[in-house]
Amino acid sequence: MANTTSSGIIAGANPLTYDPSAPYTIFIFQMILIILTAELLHYPLSKIQQPRVISEVLAGIVLGPTAFGKIPNFTNTVFPTAASPGLSLVSTLGICLLLFMVGCEVDIKFMRKHLVTAMTVGIFNMALPFGLGCAYSVSLWKEYRVNVPDLPTIKFTTFMVFIGVSMCITAFPVLVRILTELRLVKDRVGVVVLAAGITNDLLGWIFLALSITLANSGKSQIAGYIVLVTIGWGLFICYPVRWFLRWLLTSVLHDLDNPNGPSTFAMMCFLLMTFASAFFTDIIGVHPIFGAFMMGTIVPRDNNYVIRLTERIEDLVNIIFSPLYFGIAGLNADLTLLNKGIDWAYIVGLIAIALFGKIVGGMLAARLHGLFWRESLSVGVLMSCKGIVEIVVLQTGLKAGIISRKVFSMFILMALVTTFLTTPLTLLCYPQSYRDSVKKIIREKEFKEIEKKRLAKNGEGYEGTMEAVSSSTRSNSQSQSPVRGSEVISGPKKSTKSLVKKYKKIRFDKLILPVDSLESVSNNLILIDRFCKPGRIPMHAVNLKQLTDRTADLLHASMMREMDDQFDQFDGQYLNGILSILKIFCELSGVPFSSEIVFSLPENVLQSLLLNQNLLPHDLLILTIGSKYYRDHVNFNDQFTKVVADADLYSAVFINNNQDIGKLNDANEDAKTANKSYIEEESLLSSETILNPKSFEITTVTLISNPGEATKEELIALKLFSILVKDEDVSAGFIVSSKDVTADLYSVLAMDTPSDGKVQSIVYGDDEEHGSPVRGSESKTYQEFVLSQASSIGAGKIDELVIITESCPFSKKLMENLVANNKKILMVF
Repeated sequence: MANTTSSGIIAGANPLTYDPSAPYTIFIFQMILIILTAELLHYPLSKIQQPRVISEVLAGIVLGPTAFGKIPNFTNTVFPTAASPGLSLVSTLGICLLLFMVGCEVDIKFMRKHLVTAMTVGIFNMALPFGLGCAYSVSLWKEYRVNVPDLPTIKFTTFMVFIGVSMCITAFPVLVRILTELRLVKDRVGVVVLAAGITNDLLGWIFLALSITLANSGKSQIAGYIVLVTIGWGLFICYPVRWFLRWLLTSVLHDLDNPNGPSTFAMMCFLLMTFASAFFTDIIGVHPIFGAFMMGTIVPRDNNYVIRLTERIEDLVNIIFSPLYFGIAGLNADLTLLNKGIDWAYIVGLIAIALFGKIVGGMLAARLHGLFWRESLSVGVLMSCKGIVEIVVLQTGLKAGIISRKVFSMFILMALVTTFLTTPLTLLCYPQSYRDSVKKIIREKEFKEIEKKRLAKNGEGYEGTMEAVSSSTRSNSQSQSPVRGSEVISGPKKSTKSLVKKYKKIRFDKLILPVDSLESVSNNLILIDRFCKPGRIPMHAVNLKQLTDRTADLLHASMMREMDDQFDQFDGQYLNGILSILKIFCELSGVPFSSEIVFSLPENVLQSLLLNQNLLPHDLLILTIGSKYYRDHVNFNDQFTKVVADADLYSAVFINNNQDIGKLNDANEDAKTANKSYIEEESLLSSETILNPKSFEITTVTLISNPGEATKEELIALKLFSILVKDEDVSAGFIVSSKDVTADLYSVLAMDTPSDGKVQSIVYGDDEEHGSPVRGSESKTYQEFVLSQASSIGAGKIDELVIITESCPFSKKLMENLVANNKKILMVF
């Protein structure tokens, strides 16, 4: 009789019937089903910042006996018992690779640098929940282990150690993602949590290996031998193997310095050594994941090698292997077994002990290191995260026969709840408002020290605080307010002397330029050339990167803290290709250069940029965007104003129309003359912006002042104007102002600008003063006057730069006019 199964569905075969000769058929279907279910569940959970492991475990629970398993013949058809070895084999292979990547995330150097914090917080954070777990295990042993059939006989001490480990573990990979998403990696809380998390991770795996060893060995002396062999293998990996690996990569393959590495041969060596280590730890009586984890910890971190290595394998692991492993964990969890009141009472107890032990232990230890109480509480909350590592521990204990399926289901539920609560509890006890207040206190101290050193160097005395010179005090009044969000510091009732005094306090210690791609480099080169070169203002580049689900991004983000520790805050730099271009340009121009890389979620880009703790009040941040981007984002001004209200530095937005204007349509001369018809498909950016010298030209600079009074933002704009007009390529500088402001502005500018007639005034309501007749201006409002001048100054040249302030009551209308007339725009916020 013909084999219909091998002939396929055309011959009448059922594709879901398990065939030992073709086990891959049903395996592929199971894999697709688990991955798609996990992805569907992750979509809503990702909106509330929940890690992917929750959706992967929930996918297994939904497909398992808890939900879909109640459908008649669903489990026997889709997940037959005979097919389980295939899923188990592939998932175990995948979890070895996953634990190898987890080992790659463990930064031993960072732990050494913060050794006291790592040991005290990490150990104390484990000790309290471990002790509580051991005490709770007495009850669990009597209720759920002693009289359970079909489980191997083990000693109570083995069960106790395993329960203690399950209660004290922290999921380091999930923890790093949460810290990065909440922008806490460089925070004091983040430093403590990262250091303690590394210690927790290392000790957790050691204790897990110990509990598995105790379960797999029948005699105590055998368990002792296994422990000794495991320690010996760990030392062998950490020293001879690590030394050999570094020699191979450095002297033979030259892979560490290869920007395109790791090479294929290097990848083969890493994978073979990982599986060899997993094989050895398995045959001596310890789980293979422990060997794979140890290999990950010795991967070199030089030149981002560990990141490039992770990029080569993470997609396959995160997309295929990880959902399978955690999906199987969900399949093994049968919540219908929890059918008694006592079961749910124990679950509540597990959750309470897990949260209480980790939170209190972490809080008390963090408080000893000088953190405030709410900061310390946040450390404890973050350390209560279970996630990936907890699921691996539970799966290992279930396979080793340490816990029953019912206890496994109880602990799975506890792990899901504690992981789910980590992010919302952190936001509750450590909100952005409190973080800002703590940051303000710390920065106040830092700023005072910097000011004292600067003034002592200049022979001056220190007076005032950060608030006295900060430009961050803004209101949220509506756009029609005459002085929107700004402190009025000069006007008809203020003397020119007071205005000059305020102006003298404004200085730019650094120019902060965000750069996210090669397309933004040309704009930054313009700003460096025009602002930094004349006064040798140091330039600090911030490379913005979008945070994704990739492990490589998490590694990169967490390593930023280490890079910052290696260099001084103002002189440190960590370069990639984009930053190297800016560094070379600065060196050729004699401009001091520093840089950093900032990871951010797409929705938090402005917050990550403007609320960067490395920026100080006298820093000037200029965000460069294209005119097309500004037109497409109609609420950009409001969004930027809202975020910058919490910042304490000078800030501006530079719009360069060259980035987006296409070539004129030569077929339509009338439209060309009117400067209105453009072809967006062929942008000047791709072929001309970076190399075309015209994209750098600024021949005229125009400052649009506020009517009737000078705001703090306007003084900043005036300072920028004074720097720009000094450039030899600038032929003229125009000040558009009302009659009662012009004299004051000229008095202030006299300190900074040469008296060569380059600066000219266009005055509203005055047809004689300053030699700039404006006939008929009395019949217009100041707004109409400014808008008409914005359209005509410079005859619409695309190399003209206009400086305005967001506090101007008609700033939005003015911006629209300027963008429509193809101006380069610098808007001060």
